[in-house]
Amino acid sequence: MKLKFPNWSSFLKFYKNKNYKFRIEGIKTLDWYIIRKFLGSYVFSIVLLLTIVVVFDINEKLDSMLKAPLKDTVFDYFVNFLPYFANQFSPLFTFIAVIFFTSKMADNSEIIAILSSGVSFKRLMLPYMFAATVIAAMTFSLSAYIIPPANVKRIAYTNKYVKNKKVDYGSNIQLQVTPGVIAYMSRYDNYSKTGYRFSLEKFDKKVLKSRLTAQSIKYDTLYRWTVRDYVIRDFKGLKEEIKQGSQLDTIISIEPKDFLIAVNDQEMLTTPELRRYINKQKERGVANIKNFEIELERRYAMTAAAYILTLIGMSLSSRKVRGGMGVNIGIGIVLSFSYILFSTVTASFAVSGLTSPMIAMWIPNAIYIIIAVYLYRKAAV
Repeated sequence: MKLKFPNWSSFLKFYKNKNYKFRIEGIKTLDWYIIRKFLGSYVFSIVLLLTIVVVFDINEKLDSMLKAPLKDTVFDYFVNFLPYFANQFSPLFTFIAVIFFTSKMADNSEIIAILSSGVSFKRLMLPYMFAATVIAAMTFSLSAYIIPPANVKRIAYTNKYVKNKKVDYGSNIQLQVTPGVIAYMSRYDNYSKTGYRFSLEKFDKKVLKSRLTAQSIKYDTLYRWTVRDYVIRDFKGLKEEIKQGSQLDTIISIEPKDFLIAVNDQEMLTTPELRRYINKQKERGVANIKNFEIELERRYAMTAAAYILTLIGMSLSSRKVRGGMGVNIGIGIVLSFSYILFSTVTASFAVSGLTSPMIAMWIPNAIYIIIAVYLYRKAAV
């Protein structure tokens, strides 16, 4: 015989006095109930807010989108933009989901019934943390491996039809090719793939051993460069050997993307690629990679935010308050937006050099952990 109950309050009252085996089964059922509510509310909030975002985004970029083929707008832009936006604001969606369904449970006295049945507040938190783990794993997988390749198409679309943020020119470019080998270009044009007033110097410790100068250098593929009107000077003690010519094909392990860095380039690299790129650029002495380091730390910090905001949301909304669930939702939205705003502000500290990218991106988590612990202890009393 299948038993039916109008809500969890009546169910818990029924099984409270039953044997231990049924009690454990009831708790497992309760876990899945909370997990389904949590993840269902999370998906619902994403769909709802993304619908609003699409309307505003179309309104803002309508003139540009009318110039683009409909196929490109749908499949190159929106198909890739929606997962990107949803993942960027995953902490907001997580917080709203927890606040929404937990406040509803509290208003229906379901939380009180669960706690009165002998389930501790700590035990009640377990299904919340399990659901937060699912969201955290999904968020990290998307940001680390899935969304970066999709961003290539999205950013290419915006550069072509909306606003071109691609960097195609550089000046006074200097970087280390390999230890002891320094390259310099006075100017580089990415349209023609040509650099001007090029030099390549090789050092043995601090002693200059060889120097190549050329009027121009043209990039082909896979580190293949062609130098034109070149002069090579080899220094052997007090002697100097000079070679010159009109054209020379050579291999130099640098690419235009190593020194032409656009504002969104870090979003197109997977986490392993991002880590390799940062290490490679540091070895070459490139200074303007703060955005890449911030992006790397942001992906890990945002994953941890799922747990922190879940703990805050559950602790905040597990008790009835005057004004109903609307008050909890309002507080939740303010806290979640303040978290996102705070993360943006601390990221600017790293860009300006006031602190390291890792510290900058983990400051909000550290502060909100303190808030989470305080609210948890207060709610568990």
